[in-house]
Amino acid sequence: MKRGVLAVAVSLVWMGCIAGAQAPLTVTHQDTATFFQAPSKPNDAATNPSGMFTFLKDGEFVQISLEDGKLTGFISRFGETDSDKGQFIDQFFDKASLEGEHVYFKTKTVHALWYELDGTLTVVPGKQVGDEGYRVIRGKLTLHAGDSKGNEQASEKTVEFKSFPDFRRP
Repeated sequence: MKRGVLAVAVSLVWMGCIAGAQAPLTVTHQDTATFFQAPSKPNDAATNPSGMFTFLKDGEFVQISLEDGKLTGFISRFGETDSDKGQFIDQFFDKASLEGEHVYFKTKTVHALWYELDGTLTVVPGKQVGDEGYRVIRGKLTLHAGDSKGNEQASEKTVEFKSFPDFRRP
């Protein structure tokens, strides 16, 4: 039994050494807005807008990730229909883009609801990297709701989602 545990531990250390020896990937872009250029360090908070942002209610959030110039993410929200009330629902982006400061995303449909946001993602002057609200998403959020007959209703509101603080900074 001890011999098997030792073999697993040695294998994990060996794999960790190999993974650590690989050079990090660096992606370059031709964008003129340095704010959104791919950083030499992929997780550099000053240049990469990836992170968590507030959403409509306390406890809900939007997570965005920018990797290799591609925007991905999801909304994590409380369910509001009879079948999911009080449960957390994760709605992943079906389509998303970030061009300069312009941000757009449309979520996949979950329980006949989906969201669409068209707005901007900016740095707030006077805030420091890692501060709460360092970045803000502002724009028009549309909630699309479908019924069992295939009819759709849409409601729009102007929103502002603030970035969560980054506690990893020195």
